[in-house]
Amino acid sequence: MIIQPKTRGFICTTAHPEGCAKQIQQQIEYVKAQKKIEGPANVLVIGASTGYGLASRISAAFGAGANTIGVFFDKAAEGQRTASAGWYNSAAFEQQAAQLGLKSHSIVGDAFSDAIKEKTIELIKAEYGSVDLVVYSVASPRRTHPVTGETFSSVIKPVGTAYTNKTLNFHTGEVSMTTIEPASEEEVRQTIAVMGGEDWRMWIDQLQAAGVLADGATTVAYSYIGPEITHPIYRDGTIGQAKHDLEQTAIQLNDRLSTQGGRAFVSVNKALVTQSSSAIPVVPLYISALYEVMKEKGLHENCIEQMYRLFSEHLYSGGEATADGGCLIRIDDWEMREDVQTEVMKRWDELTTDNAGGLADLEGYRQDFFNLFGFRTEGVDYEADIDPNVDIPNMY
Repeated sequence: MIIQPKTRGFICTTAHPEGCAKQIQQQIEYVKAQKKIEGPANVLVIGASTGYGLASRISAAFGAGANTIGVFFDKAAEGQRTASAGWYNSAAFEQQAAQLGLKSHSIVGDAFSDAIKEKTIELIKAEYGSVDLVVYSVASPRRTHPVTGETFSSVIKPVGTAYTNKTLNFHTGEVSMTTIEPASEEEVRQTIAVMGGEDWRMWIDQLQAAGVLADGATTVAYSYIGPEITHPIYRDGTIGQAKHDLEQTAIQLNDRLSTQGGRAFVSVNKALVTQSSSAIPVVPLYISALYEVMKEKGLHENCIEQMYRLFSEHLYSGGEATADGGCLIRIDDWEMREDVQTEVMKRWDELTTDNAGGLADLEGYRQDFFNLFGFRTEGVDYEADIDPNVDIPNMY
């Protein structure tokens, strides 16, 4: 079939296998061109098929030569429906890892479930013995609790009062005002249940209980803080409440793991175009302005540059894991530089539909959005007839 992008709001309902594979190759080549990471041996990445989780797996495998297990919830192609981008990404990763002689396995299923945790532990026992790094990078709108059976749904809303500010339709370039009504207490509770630290803690609990978490192991989860302009909808909103819970979990896990030489962190990453961030009102306009400013200053990084820097400068290779507030590693430091934020906020005040193309990097945003799904990748013939059915090697 000829696969073209089909968008619905902030998602693309199609993905291109060759485009995804080529982008994985580009990320791998970037990491291989950098200095080797003196890092972990056996790595478990929970949420490994896109974004920061995928970049973490690539950095560990191709930067440190680590064996990796990737857990993710993606779908294969079916009939006239393509596979999800994460499926194609993971297939390409497994193929590249095999060519380099790296051990790797992929597990497809609901990471929130006990069944997938048990399956992962079974694999570790059979093939790896133990893991010395656990990356938790799960992004999902819903979660079913494995004990109570309750299904929670997350929302993206402010807390306490309504929030009004500019937002961007990145497809059309229209800048408009949006108002988001505040979340109820129940919505806050459910968002914390989906996006907070409970499932991360459950993973560590079960890995430890099964004896497959190595002494001295590190675990890291990912978060975002951002500037004051996004705080009402992010840091002080429902997502921020969940991320605060995630950070408290890191402190608790660090206290526990430190007794055996282990560590737990939350890495606060830069704002980037992801499937999750595209869904948050206000944020796409901020990211577009941020991209323009950081590119002008030569400071722009994508997921792979961020994760390589996290691994090589903070977690491993003798780098100091400088934690802010007890558990936070700030690799959003370039984004939050005073000169960067001053310029972004100056442009924010001036941004309209008429001037957004000049003050903000709308094309860069769109490029990154379509790249998420394997489109607009240089060197790919999007008019070619292609088989959407791609197998993932080493699927356990």
